[in-house]
Amino acid sequence: MPIVNENDSIATSEIKYGDNDRLASRVAQISSADCLVLLSDVNGLYTKNPKLFKDATLIKEINKIDERIERTASNESGIYGTGGMKTKIDAAKVCQKSGCQMVIANGLILRPIDQIQKKNNCTWFITEVSKLDARKKWIISSISPKGELIIDDGAIKALKQGKSLLAAGIKKVNGKFNKGDHIKILNKNMIEYARGLSSFSSEEIIKIKGQHSNKIQEILGYIAKSEVVHKDDMVAI
Repeated sequence: MPIVNENDSIATSEIKYGDNDRLASRVAQISSADCLVLLSDVNGLYTKNPKLFKDATLIKEINKIDERIERTASNESGIYGTGGMKTKIDAAKVCQKSGCQMVIANGLILRPIDQIQKKNNCTWFITEVSKLDARKKWIISSISPKGELIIDDGAIKALKQGKSLLAAGIKKVNGKFNKGDHIKILNKNMIEYARGLSSFSSEEIIKIKGQHSNKIQEILGYIAKSEVVHKDDMVAI
């Protein structure tokens, strides 16, 4: 059984975690694990903080992490952890996109894994896919994206329909990156929607953002792709 510990050996300027939850999700991802078990000081994710509210209810199963689940997750750290429930939700996002089931359970009880099987008094995050193909799994596993693209509502709608990201829908470029670099794709509220590989450098995108694809060659002075991020090089978060 491999043991991976969060310490200075993985806290460099290029790759930095800050909690064991997200580290565990990445290890589960790259090892193609079927299930990740996160043991906490509570039984799982509740509708409210169970330490503060007696009427808090345990959420037994989560198929999709939406804004409601995000709000429910507490930012307060438990006495035995460093990231609180928020980092566990971040870990669950990685697992759900990687074809890996994840469960949050109480680790302060006797034989906690055995109790998951017997009582199921925990929170399960059900994976959204069977397995991502190797390319998209690599894209979503990017730890340090080089930049960001802020896009309009029309572009978000197109991406939801499975289309590529075009220059016309880009409103702003953050950061400096090269062609082929990992980048984040954010909506107008600065909420991350997807990650992908850019077909252009940041300098090129600044010149063509908001423009129709048939004007790219005229603006840049050379033939280039029409898609800023091709659908095959993008994964929704």
